[in-house]
Amino acid sequence: MRDVAARVLAGLALLLLAAHFFRAGLIPLTVLSALLTALLFVRAAWAVRVLQAVLALGALEWLRTAWVFAAARAAQDQPYGRLLAILGTVAAVTAMAALMLSRSALRNPGEIR
Repeated sequence: MRDVAARVLAGLALLLLAAHFFRAGLIPLTVLSALLTALLFVRAAWAVRVLQAVLALGALEWLRTAWVFAAARAAQDQPYGRLLAILGTVAAVTAMAALMLSRSALRNPGEIR
């Protein structure tokens, strides 16, 4: 059951990244993020490691986005606390998805169920 939850959370995080890239007009990254969800069904250690790396980079992208958007809002004397809370939570959930995949892989070396 925990493995299923890890895959679902990772899939949602990847699709949310795809939506983020789509909104920014970065179509190649949109397609890549969406296609990487297929790796959730590959039972190999390399697939888990690729997903973990992508999710870790995704969490960093959310933090970068939070910084850029908050700086822009602060420069215009607009509130930015809620923006930081939301994007910080999204970054934390994305990082947690990578960690959950790691724990699944440690329980079943070489595969993810």
